[in-house]
Amino acid sequence: MPADRSVHSNRVRGTWWGWAIVAVVVTIATPRGAAARDAERGWSFLVDKLANDGVPRDRVLQVFRDERVEEFDGLQFSLHPHESPALYRHLRTRATAAHARRCIGEYPDAFATAERDFGVPANVVASVIQVESGCGANTGHSRILPALARLAMAAEPDNLERNVARLTLMNPKLPVSSFARWRAQHLEDMFYPEVKATFEIADRMHVDPLEIRGSGSGAFGIPQFLPQSYLRYGVDGDGDGRVSLYDPDDAIPSCARYLKEYGWRPELTRRDRRKVVWGYNHSDAYIDTVLWLADEVKTPTAATAVASRKNAHVAGRKRRPTTRARAKTRTHRRA
Repeated sequence: MPADRSVHSNRVRGTWWGWAIVAVVVTIATPRGAAARDAERGWSFLVDKLANDGVPRDRVLQVFRDERVEEFDGLQFSLHPHESPALYRHLRTRATAAHARRCIGEYPDAFATAERDFGVPANVVASVIQVESGCGANTGHSRILPALARLAMAAEPDNLERNVARLTLMNPKLPVSSFARWRAQHLEDMFYPEVKATFEIADRMHVDPLEIRGSGSGAFGIPQFLPQSYLRYGVDGDGDGRVSLYDPDDAIPSCARYLKEYGWRPELTRRDRRKVVWGYNHSDAYIDTVLWLADEVKTPTAATAVASRKNAHVAGRKRRPTTRARAKTRTHRRA
C-alpha cells in the first residue's frame, strides 16, 4: 500500500501471505460504544468533516447510513507500531521469484511500456506487484471505504479519550497522554484524505464508493494503492480513457510511475534503491523482500529457472483467468 502503509487490519492480505499491511498496529474494538448510538451510527465526526470539506452531505449520509457500513464502535490503536519480518519470510523463495518472472511473461507489453516511459525495470515492478497481490491473483475483497473511515476516526473525541484511558492503564508509569493524542491525530491526518479521495474516485469513475474493493486496510488493485496514490500516479496504459488498477495494462505502468516519482533512476546504488522502495512501504522487511526478488527475477539461480519451467508447464495445462478477464466480470469494483 503505497504512501504510508501504517495499518494492520483485522483482515488478512495478499495472495501468498495474507494482507499484512503493518507499520502501525490498529485493532477494532468489539463492544458497542456510546458513539455508535448517535444520530449517524457513530460516524457524525467524519460526516461533518467531509461535508465541511465540500463533499455533499447527502452523499456522505447515504454512504454512512448504508447497511454495508457497520456502526462505528471504536478503534484501538497502538503507541508502538511494529511489522514483523516473519510476514515476508515465505515470499523470499525461488518459487515466488518464478511467479514474478511468469508475470512478466504474461504481460510483456505492459512491462515494456512501464520501463520505456518511467525507466523502472520490469524485474523491479514485477517484484513489487508480486509481493502486493501475487501479480493480481488476489487484490482483496473488502470494501475499502469503511476500512479507511475507521482509521480516519482515530481522533474522534470520544474514541481518543477511551484510548488515552486504556493506554494510561497499560503504561501507568509513562506520560502517554500527549503521545496517544499525537498518534490519533497522525492517523486521522493520514487516512482522512484517503476517505475523501475515495469519494473523488467514485465520482470520477461513476461507481458506488462502497463497491471499490481491496484489502482490509484500504489499499486496492494489483499494486495495492491507497486512493490518493491512484489519483496521483494512476496511468491509463491502454488508452481506454480510464485508469483501472485491476487491469495490468494500467496497473503495471502506474506502479512504475509511483517508483519513478519516489526517485527511481538508472544506476541507483543499493542504498538509494532502498530509499525508493521505502516510499512504497515503510518497512525494512518489505524492502529486503522486494529487492531480493528483483535480483532473483533479473538473474535467476538454477533452482529458480527450474521453478519457472514447472510453473509454465502447470500454466500450460490449466491457465488461470487473467486479471483483465476477471475484472470484466466485476466492473463495479473497478476504480
